Amino acid sequence: MLYRFALVFILAGHFCFAQQEIPLYAGNIPNATGAVSEEYKEANDQVDSLTFRVSVPTLTVFLPPKDKSNGTAVIICPGGGYHVLLTKREGSDVARIFNQLGITAFVLKYRLPSGKTMKDPSIGPLQDAQRAIQIVRQGATQWHIDPQKIGIMGFSAGGHLAATAGTHYDEALIDNTGAVSLRPDFMLLINPVISFTDSIGHTGSRQNLLGDGITDEQIRRFSNELHVNKTTPPAFLVHANTDVVVPVTNSLAFYSALQRNGVSAGLHIYAKGEHGFLTAPSFDEWFGRCLYWMQQMELIPSTAE
Repeated sequence: MLYRFALVFILAGHFCFAQQEIPLYAGNIPNATGAVSEEYKEANDQVDSLTFRVSVPTLTVFLPPKDKSNGTAVIICPGGGYHVLLTKREGSDVARIFNQLGITAFVLKYRLPSGKTMKDPSIGPLQDAQRAIQIVRQGATQWHIDPQKIGIMGFSAGGHLAATAGTHYDEALIDNTGAVSLRPDFMLLINPVISFTDSIGHTGSRQNLLGDGITDEQIRRFSNELHVNKTTPPAFLVHANTDVVVPVTNSLAFYSALQRNGVSAGLHIYAKGEHGFLTAPSFDEWFGRCLYWMQQMELIPSTAE
């Protein structure tokens, strides 16, 4: 399949393009309590590394070679159930592959909900996603990005965050006096959590984001299939039919809502495969589908190889 070389790049680690980690907020972090950071990382056999207790959000910039840059940008939200972040496997590894294809990538290390570090933990991650979009759009000229080709990608709970950014962009939760558009131009949702409803939602992500005493109003607010409208950005979704962690009905519900509202969307469901695609389908298989959709949407050149 086209782009089969992608996995080789991850494993070989030979391609390290310009990257820089920047703080998401120049001054005080909105909604923060001022608690001391307790962030730490842990090695993991399956996903290489895990990042816990994030309270100081950052954005790591991955720039493609100048001769390959095509102006498209993707902000990547790693998954982890709003409890932890898979910042390498679902972050920097993917960013480097995007770079090789001329796409500028940004890995968002967003805050993980905690009453110790945030006044309202439920909105912290969305604030960070909105701020990331704001930064990238404001820096479009500096990073040689087309300001109308800035997308957001998310894995699992990171997919929930990406979908929330795509359906709640008109609810600014950060200072936006410059009226910068907080709307992502497209969404790439990989085995995403979409709903917080009892019937199909992922209760672990819901509990971690909303905490105890969850109300019906909160469940509705963060069930993204209920907030799709005609201005929702186009989306690509991929899921495994046999996912026992996040049911495939999450992607189906979001796709159906997009269809009802006339929003362009692509959906690929694999008959077999586990949550996170740790063994199947392979990275180059599902990622190739994603890239093909981006070609169809004229976000990247069809000749990219």
